[in-house]
Amino acid sequence: MAALKHEDEIRSIGGGRILAAGQPILEARDLACIRGDRAVFAGLSFAVPRGGALLLTGANGAGKSSLLRVIAGLLPAADGEVLLEGTPARTDPAGHALRLRYISSQDALKPALTVAENLAFYAALWGGEVTPALEALGLGALAGLPGRVLSTGQRRRLALARLALAPARLWLLDETSLGLDAASVARLGDLMARHRAAGGAILAATHLPLPLPDAQELKL
Repeated sequence: MAALKHEDEIRSIGGGRILAAGQPILEARDLACIRGDRAVFAGLSFAVPRGGALLLTGANGAGKSSLLRVIAGLLPAADGEVLLEGTPARTDPAGHALRLRYISSQDALKPALTVAENLAFYAALWGGEVTPALEALGLGALAGLPGRVLSTGQRRRLALARLALAPARLWLLDETSLGLDAASVARLGDLMARHRAAGGAILAATHLPLPLPDAQELKL
């Protein structure tokens, strides 16, 4: 797939199209990823505009999680380039990481710490207030509980509470709604809507429907 040529053109993505008006939050240009001896994807180009959302879909092993890790800077691309608000990720990896939030399919919680202490760890890195972030995901009453006693859904909500700390322009979400009940999905939907309304962008890998109205889709 050819590299992007103009910020207002319609970009082809996996047989679909996405229109990015003005400079997009995220651009991927001719990305390739190789794991072992296998090309997971190659020649992949797309853009996500301010206020936009792009859903990554496809079978297990299609490369959705690998693509998110490449965008996050956690996995090197075999070829191509990632730009966040026009800045190539490779020129400032540390700054790139601070401008995004990556929530993987693993909750990455410390079982011996309380709910509030787990979130306070990320607040120390990024800024933001712990209590409002917990309330945003309905976890305020659980603040003093150790992480080891949380249910699967509660652990997932605690991971997602990181999104409600200090803002970042780009959210990278991997199977975000797994283990969430309907009320929790609704809370997540409110959080994502506020993020997009403030000009943020979302790239989400999912097998399940997400409350992201007007999201584009990239099938890998």
